[in-house]
Amino acid sequence: MSEMAAGLGRPIRVVLFGGGPTLDRGAAQFLCRLELHPDIEFLGAFCQSQSQTIFGLIEDRWRRRRFLAGPLLLAELASLAGRFLTRPGAEVALRRRLARCANRIHYLPDIHAQGVLERVRALQPDLGLAYGSPILRPELFEIPRFGTLGIHHGKVPEYRGKKTTFWAMYNGEATAGVTIQKINAGLDRGHVVKEGEALIGRRTLGRVWQELEALGIELYLEAILEVKNGRATYRPQAGRTGKLYRDPKLRDLLVFWWRRGRIHFRSRRDPA
Repeated sequence: MSEMAAGLGRPIRVVLFGGGPTLDRGAAQFLCRLELHPDIEFLGAFCQSQSQTIFGLIEDRWRRRRFLAGPLLLAELASLAGRFLTRPGAEVALRRRLARCANRIHYLPDIHAQGVLERVRALQPDLGLAYGSPILRPELFEIPRFGTLGIHHGKVPEYRGKKTTFWAMYNGEATAGVTIQKINAGLDRGHVVKEGEALIGRRTLGRVWQELEALGIELYLEAILEVKNGRATYRPQAGRTGKLYRDPKLRDLLVFWWRRGRIHFRSRRDPA
């Protein structure tokens, strides 16, 4: 079903809702694409975070992952260093683009605070966009004229919750998915606007995730432009509703790497 009878005759005005002490790489890339697109007017980003210092980053990881926080931070630093070594030009360009719109990126302790709601209303956005945000409440996601879209790196309704690419691979699925949905009061229960998937096979979690992240950004941009042009369609989720996934624990990680290691070993022993 369509929610817009006619398109906008101007760039669509969007706000981004995020979370964490820093924008993760996917959200940063997405923000830069919004900023550069001629048919999109990026009004600002509102990210929920208690602190943007290195200590705030450590505290955030510890609160969410406890004893896995240290290894995960080291992995993030190693990934960042690897990108600067292999593609320094792309990384520098990304940082420069972010710097140009830094005055429109706001980190706030509570994005549902009354003052924040008033600031978002004053911008008069056409569309809200969630990327890595906390669970949004109706008083925020209903402010934009056409509501708020969100990206979920998982197939719905089978894979709801956190780290669903990991869990799809853990469960031995053939593919992992990414979904653009219209946010409602349910967790990953919104109507689907766009969806796609990536083959898993013998590939690593990193490679599958990178493909899904890039695909998700393209689908997200397509969805925004369809809203702008009055062609967006929203379909209810269909199929078996899966459980609500959480962050994997250490045992889950060990089982995962054991299973993926066996797949890799078999592929080397029998390439065909």
